[in-house]
Amino acid sequence: MSIKVAIVEDNASMRDGLAALIRMSPGFTLTAACRSGDAAVRELPPLAPEVVLMDINMHGISGIETLRQLRLQLPDLKVIMLTVATDARHVYSAFETGADGYLVKDTEPVRILEAIREVHGGGSPISSPIARLLVQKFHQRGPSPHPEDNLTPREEEILTCLARGYRAKEIADELGISIHTVQTHIRKIYSKMQVRSGAEAVAKFLTQSGGTGLSNVDPRPGL
Repeated sequence: MSIKVAIVEDNASMRDGLAALIRMSPGFTLTAACRSGDAAVRELPPLAPEVVLMDINMHGISGIETLRQLRLQLPDLKVIMLTVATDARHVYSAFETGADGYLVKDTEPVRILEAIREVHGGGSPISSPIARLLVQKFHQRGPSPHPEDNLTPREEEILTCLARGYRAKEIADELGISIHTVQTHIRKIYSKMQVRSGAEAVAKFLTQSGGTGLSNVDPRPGL
């Protein structure tokens, strides 16, 4: 069965390009291509898409607020933020609101399709710059007084692999574990990030990182 996909993007050329990609790709059905968050909140609930590609900075309500409102009507909806915004504030807000994945807009089309399949299957796809942001975040904040909020050695290993550009299958092959196990670890990383992303902590981190939070983790050679 085809995965039902919707697009929420206020840039017409980007929206049309994504719509064409979904229409032309076997295994996917385009349910809607909304030009604003306001339109998405009105139009998507009765269409019940399974996965939404969502911009963040849009005219009218933001992608974050659109996600929040859609979650009230479609609790099982999977949402991938697809945006140019890679600053800490947007990333943390997206995950705290319940985003299932986060890709930058220069992601290759084949990777976007792969991410849709991944999130539909319970995965949590992210672009390597976002993974590098999370690596930096946990390192800069240091250990939490609550051990359950800290990354385990395996979670650190997986997050570092993501930061270097590895995909879930590549991480599974590299570490000798299943893709399901990798996806479970990634979801736990997101959960721990949400726990440790209170307003005060985020403000402190933004001050320390100069507002970007991007780390110096080296990308994987050849990517």
